[in-house]
Amino acid sequence: MNEKIYTPVKGFVKDITESVDEVFSEKMMGDGFIVEPSGGKVCSPCAGEVVSVFPTCHAVTLKSEDGTEILVHIGIDTVELDGQGFKRLITEGQKVKVGDPLIDVNWRKIVRKGYSTDTMVVVLDKNKTISKLNLHEKCTSPLCVLTL
Repeated sequence: MNEKIYTPVKGFVKDITESVDEVFSEKMMGDGFIVEPSGGKVCSPCAGEVVSVFPTCHAVTLKSEDGTEILVHIGIDTVELDGQGFKRLITEGQKVKVGDPLIDVNWRKIVRKGYSTDTMVVVLDKNKTISKLNLHEKCTSPLCVLTL
């Protein structure tokens, strides 16, 4: 089955290897992509279920309908904000579709506090074969970036 993973927020799409955070650029958690957000809520990049929401709401783990775990990580080192600028819109166990809002983000607050807003989407299953599409493109609505 060809599983598709979409952008979670509007902005500019980059490869995960372009992250300034080595945990992501070195694919320590898995392969994926980055969106430099231009605003809006962070939405589900796949159809599936919410597995967990980090207490500070800067990261969400989803399980796709095909069973693949996907991490959406908002910003770099934003865990240090202790939840400031993030509002949870979902609960663990909730079913989601592509484009369903997950987190409402105050992007200006993140920037004012000196943090990168780069939002990473990581396939946590390192055994999955990933094809990347639409890198270095701007998106204003969910754009398919990965096929598994």
